[in-house]
Amino acid sequence: MERGLLWLPLLGLFIWLAWAGWHETQKIAAYQVWAQGFQRAKYDLYAVLGQNDADLTWGKPTHRGPIEIQTISLQNVRSLRLLVDGQPIDLTLTDMSSRQGRSIYIELEAFQSGNRLQIPFTEVPLAVQWGQHLQRELQRLHPPSSS
Repeated sequence: MERGLLWLPLLGLFIWLAWAGWHETQKIAAYQVWAQGFQRAKYDLYAVLGQNDADLTWGKPTHRGPIEIQTISLQNVRSLRLLVDGQPIDLTLTDMSSRQGRSIYIELEAFQSGNRLQIPFTEVPLAVQWGQHLQRELQRLHPPSSS
């Protein structure tokens, strides 16, 4: 009987791990269906992100599909920056593979309202890749004016 009581917590852990794995698989499957409508997309634990031309759409992944969805056109974005633990990071740096942080965001500043929208990421290298890509898109949409 004592051995049975010792194995009971381990059985509970295995059941929880199986449930968590199934739940994450459902979230990924829902993301894959959602991402089919985008030219470029990403999934991680904190957010799903999709891009069609100049439109960015992101939301929180769930097993039923993304929720709290937001969309902005890059034509309405004045600037963007990468924030790691609240500190801006230079997107021109090439080796960010070893950089880590607890809170990682790409922050977009809108033209008209000045609102700052944040898209969360779990990994700095992935955020840098997206930040560099979006920076190129912004430069394409808003070329520097020649005087």
